[in-house]
Amino acid sequence: MRPEQWETFKRAARGEKMDEIPMAMIVDSPWIPGYYGLKHMDYYLDPELWFQTNLKLHEEFPDIIFIPSWWMEYGMAAEPSALGSKIKFWQDNTPSEYHTLYHLEDIDKMPEYEVENDAFMAMTLHRIRMHQQRILDAGYITPIVTSRGPLCTAGFVRGTTEFMIDIVENPVWAHKLIDLCTNLIIDWLNAQQKAMGDCVEGLFILDDIVGFVNEEHYKEFAHPYLKRICDAFPKDFIKIYHNDASIEACLEHLPDTGFNVLNWGKQTEIADVKERIGDRMVLMGNVNPLEIAVRGDAEEVFDATLEVLEDSEGENIILSVGGGTSPGMPKENFQAMLDALNEYNESK
Repeated sequence: MRPEQWETFKRAARGEKMDEIPMAMIVDSPWIPGYYGLKHMDYYLDPELWFQTNLKLHEEFPDIIFIPSWWMEYGMAAEPSALGSKIKFWQDNTPSEYHTLYHLEDIDKMPEYEVENDAFMAMTLHRIRMHQQRILDAGYITPIVTSRGPLCTAGFVRGTTEFMIDIVENPVWAHKLIDLCTNLIIDWLNAQQKAMGDCVEGLFILDDIVGFVNEEHYKEFAHPYLKRICDAFPKDFIKIYHNDASIEACLEHLPDTGFNVLNWGKQTEIADVKERIGDRMVLMGNVNPLEIAVRGDAEEVFDATLEVLEDSEGENIILSVGGGTSPGMPKENFQAMLDALNEYNESK
């Protein structure tokens, strides 16, 4: 994103009164290679192709704020790879991880992680340093550091089903795993901040596994760890939380973690979310990302976008889809969202 776009996003994220509602989209490797007709392996492993593709993206959509901005990532490989998960790469899809922590008690036997040197964390940091000055020279900044969340990472390392069972049947060891993942995430975010430099003023955590637990388990196994991550960074940082699974069990509690912005899924209507948390968080969403944004035509996208904006009452809202940009979303549907937003902003 450009520096002025970040200033706009910061104001909106802090709940300031805005003359115009901004639009921000989460875009990463599930969407970008397919949109530009690239092989995923080429996108991940050709540094020049990655740079030119992201430059083209920002030039093609100058009116959209991309979160977290030039995102150097290898799908969801970085966090679990540092804790020993097996990562598989595919020509036409994002990497997939395979858990290797077959026995939870083996946590105590795991070697200490080193975010600067381990697996895809080390590769990501190297690529950030490789491109950072070029990004700045092109007129853009990278103000947000990013990580999968503690439950998501634990599920990658242990296996999601096994981890869900652990929470019920082996809570002491489940806490040990979540604690390890939380420490890793904080160190990982700090390493990214060091590589990116002084432009970093925000963090972005993605954790859909939080949506798999009930309220009691959220309060015990998720909330304190999410709060620890937020507390590890300056109070004035912009802190964004993404969960496009269910937010029913955690919604009223999330503002107390320290996150400013909630990007949530299609399951809960924006009017309901606003009623339940008021102005305690700014909402980033929630046009249906698949059935509407990918499979709908431009008119359907336009109408759905207006509905979201009207239900938001024009306050504490950053227009987006309900989650990340899904593979296959076409340019005309981005434009339809922008057209609806412009119409709404002009009518305010």
